[in-house]
Amino acid sequence: MTTPDDRRYTDQHEWALVQGGGDTGTVVRVGITDHAQDALGDIVFVQLPEVGAEVTPGNPIGEVESTKSVSDVYSPVAGVVSAVNEALTDTPETVNADPYGQGWLVEITVSGDGGDPTADLLDAAAYQALVDAS
Repeated sequence: MTTPDDRRYTDQHEWALVQGGGDTGTVVRVGITDHAQDALGDIVFVQLPEVGAEVTPGNPIGEVESTKSVSDVYSPVAGVVSAVNEALTDTPETVNADPYGQGWLVEITVSGDGGDPTADLLDAAAYQALVDAS
């Protein structure tokens, strides 16, 4: 399994990738990790929040349903949902096929001073160590 080092991770197996800043704040793209999608098995449904929903770190923002179970997806950052991956409505299996690319779930706009809103999350090495220890 891969753990790209260009993003940060939560201990609940979400990834967060800073997409850049805009007039309204920093945009962070969020998805579930390769480890998470592998543990879930074949994903058959994804429930995502509405654009405009306010989210806080550690709180559920959606669900991923597989042939094995239903798992909550948690927000890694605080902000407002600015985009959802609508393609997953028709092709939820994209999360299995490409969890770090086309299988992204939401984008969250984080207001603030322009610093890295993901700085408190795990880096790739720390996340991989967490996975290896489980």
